[in-house]
Amino acid sequence: MNLAADEPIQLTDSRYTVPGMRCAGCIAKIERGLQKVDGVDGVRVNFSAKRVAVRHDRSVDADTLIDAIGKLGFEAQAAESNPLGQDDAESRMLLRSLAVAGFGMMNIMLLSVSVWSGAGGVTRELFHWLSALIALPVVAYAGRPFFSSAAMALRHRRTNMDVPISIGVLLATGLSVYETATGGEHAYFDSAVMLLFFLLAGRALDATMRNKTRAGIGALLSRMGKSARVLAEDGSTTTVAAADLQPDMLMLVAAGEALAADGVIEDGRSSIDNAMLTGESTPQSVDYNDLVFAGAINLSNPIRVRVTAASSDTALAEIARLMDEAGQSRSHYVRIADRASRLYAPAVHTLALIAFVGWMIAGVGLHQSLVIAIAVLIITCPCAMGLAVPAAQVVASGALAKRGLLVKDGSALERLAEVDTALFDKTGTLTMGEPVPQIDRLSSEQKSVALALAQASRHPLSKGLATALNAETVRAATIGSLSEAGGEGIKGDWSGIPVALERTETVGEGLSTTLRIGESLVAIPFVDPERPDVAETLSVLQAFGVESRIISGDRQAPVGALTRVLGIKGDSEMRPETKLALLEALKAQGHRPLMIGDGINDGPALAAAHASIAPGSASDVSQQAADAVFLGRTLMPVALAVAVARRTMRIVRQNFGFAIGYNVLAVPLALAGLATPLIAAIAMSLSSLVVVGNSLRLARVGNAP
Repeated sequence: MNLAADEPIQLTDSRYTVPGMRCAGCIAKIERGLQKVDGVDGVRVNFSAKRVAVRHDRSVDADTLIDAIGKLGFEAQAAESNPLGQDDAESRMLLRSLAVAGFGMMNIMLLSVSVWSGAGGVTRELFHWLSALIALPVVAYAGRPFFSSAAMALRHRRTNMDVPISIGVLLATGLSVYETATGGEHAYFDSAVMLLFFLLAGRALDATMRNKTRAGIGALLSRMGKSARVLAEDGSTTTVAAADLQPDMLMLVAAGEALAADGVIEDGRSSIDNAMLTGESTPQSVDYNDLVFAGAINLSNPIRVRVTAASSDTALAEIARLMDEAGQSRSHYVRIADRASRLYAPAVHTLALIAFVGWMIAGVGLHQSLVIAIAVLIITCPCAMGLAVPAAQVVASGALAKRGLLVKDGSALERLAEVDTALFDKTGTLTMGEPVPQIDRLSSEQKSVALALAQASRHPLSKGLATALNAETVRAATIGSLSEAGGEGIKGDWSGIPVALERTETVGEGLSTTLRIGESLVAIPFVDPERPDVAETLSVLQAFGVESRIISGDRQAPVGALTRVLGIKGDSEMRPETKLALLEALKAQGHRPLMIGDGINDGPALAAAHASIAPGSASDVSQQAADAVFLGRTLMPVALAVAVARRTMRIVRQNFGFAIGYNVLAVPLALAGLATPLIAAIAMSLSSLVVVGNSLRLARVGNAP
């Protein structure tokens, strides 16, 4: 960087979406290339999200960086124009190409059966021409993702995994057309189309998983109010979009509205649902000068809020950034097949060239030398290698789904197999997250009054009380003059006697509400029951060598009570940033933490953890950020996930061993001219089937590890 010694360096961060990244070699090329740009201080590639983060001097503009990425052979756009990093057009194109390739492959294979069965003469020529009529448009359409990527790489004088794939497909197709036109005995249309189908299947799956992963940030940002009514100095009000709000504006927030910005209450008292920061569903009472955050729901009364931070500066936006940055760490877990791809293209090109030149020198002629070179290109196609991981992941994910655990990203199984520490949120994770009122102490008359008051309240505890009382078929009393004050409770008049349901902070270690009838006070405690198999699940995890710990945004008293019952460590009153800091500290110590949480405040921790799981009752944000979601009331799917993940990785290693062994045996045969392109395609397909068959052993899992 050419800056004067006494001139302060002003650095900023920019992010760009680069959908053309296909393998680990692309990561290294972009990082090395951008580091050479004057003014760039650091580069980090998020391969799973297809994004590049660049730290640079403010004098370096976006056009310069996009142009630099373009010179490396990749198209890029500012992430702000695609904030979720999604490329729906690419996904749709891949799915359409996959469908076309599948249709063409099935029809050509049907025609090829007759040729393989010994059809000759006019019949063979007819079937070859019919295959050509199907294959040519299919290859032209379905091969576009590979052809365009290879063409761009070659234009910039580099190679990638798509170059040998494109060469193999085009040579096989071209040679088949030549053989058909000259009445040759063999055509290889089925080989070319089959190759495209297998490769497109893997690429379409990758694109779908990537978009699902990035959807979590969109779910989080959708919690923020889209607009706010702003009070001007002259007393008039206008509706302002959330993106246009500015500090010092005065927002009028009605009951039931979501806040569109962070701010301080200037007038009014209410209760708010602040779950996105605390993870607890219990409303928080707020009053004059209290700080409130974007995305919080105003539950009770209208309030006036002076904006302190808006748009990308809000606490909710910061959580989204934390999730995004935490997701960057996942790029370090590049699959073995992707790392091997650095050597794939040059190795395949070299082998095919050696085969062609060697057989030309041996005097077999141009045609036969070309056939052998094509066979080498096809037989070395890394389908078995590429299926080694995803085939096992898909089967294991399906088996886990039957046991109540949905794995969103197959690569998460690799990380789940490595975890050594389990960090549990409390409310809604270890517990059911549904406070149950203890109403046995109430008389019939008290239950009747309590039901009438609870039914008229919007408070979650009141709703829970009403549900429990209705379940006992209690008949509500007739109460007049009902009114509810935010943070205070609901009150009314029952036959001339003042009655009320009032909020109290705690009774011992739990939440409660107080029923007031005249001068009589009755505390109604609420208990959040544990999931029925918590202790058993923690015991199974311990047997796997996984230590469990509670990290919760709840108060110290209930967290401490649960840690004593379960016999594990626990931390209370933790905010999103403190949970994230704990995770980073554990990872710095060499641990591989598994995060299990359900609240919006758990989003950054779920994204940053080595692996993460959320319950089915969790917020949309948590479910999107997590690698897996477990359904039902039991916790055992968490332990089952670890067990199946470890078994999956054993299968994956076996698959890699077979794929490597296949190439060790098959490549010499192709080089020796003992395998035609058709035999090469069949061998390549059989190797894939063996890998799939081995992976199917994961289809059956027990009820418990």
